[in-house]
Amino acid sequence: MDSVATSRLEGRVAVVTGAASGIGLATARRLAAEGASVVLADLQVEKAETAAREIGKRATAVRCDVSSEADAEAALETALRRFGRLDVVVNNAGLMVFKPIEQHLEEDWLRVLRVDLLGAFFFVKHAFLRMPRGGVIVNISSIHAIETTPQVASYAAAKAALVSLTRSAALEGKPRGIRVNAVLPGAVDTPMLWSNPNVVSGVEQVDPAYVGRPEDVAAVVAWLASDDSRFVVGAMVRADGGRLDRL
Repeated sequence: MDSVATSRLEGRVAVVTGAASGIGLATARRLAAEGASVVLADLQVEKAETAAREIGKRATAVRCDVSSEADAEAALETALRRFGRLDVVVNNAGLMVFKPIEQHLEEDWLRVLRVDLLGAFFFVKHAFLRMPRGGVIVNISSIHAIETTPQVASYAAAKAALVSLTRSAALEGKPRGIRVNAVLPGAVDTPMLWSNPNVVSGVEQVDPAYVGRPEDVAAVVAWLASDDSRFVVGAMVRADGGRLDRL
């Protein structure tokens, strides 16, 4: 890992969803490296537990299906019970369905929306009920919220809606002293990118010069979680290496 500030998030407690791999895991590691205690929330709880052990005593893991409001609430309660407070929530969990619009089924849409949009909503809702002033929520959207490719209509729509949810939550969070922002990653070197059928087939061209690392996105999240970004509210922060400028 690149050198990072070791105390910018000292004493704070974060919950990261989809934290067993990819951007979520890199984010959990980065927040812990900057001093935060971290709850890694993921359906793949065994992988999350292994990652938590590697991070150390500042981390713990919890099984969480973000599409379940009860699971979302339980993950936040884990942070309060284990570490005594809740300061940061990173809504990273997500999934994609790759189908032409005419082949999309109702269950495809509902599956994506429950994870990519409702999951974030559940965490925002229950974080609002538990966070003190100074709390931060970071929603991981995607550049697909702005520009997209064929065969990912449900994902692109959900990520665009997540940006809209971010704006609404930022407005309602401000009087509470809670900042809400969104990060829009581009192509990131994760299994989700390389297993994308559009990438595999060549429909979507990925120039290696525009492929970032999970750690690149994690660094942006850490900045948004810190007081260094205290005047940033309701923002869409692109982390795409400039890829969107040439799509």
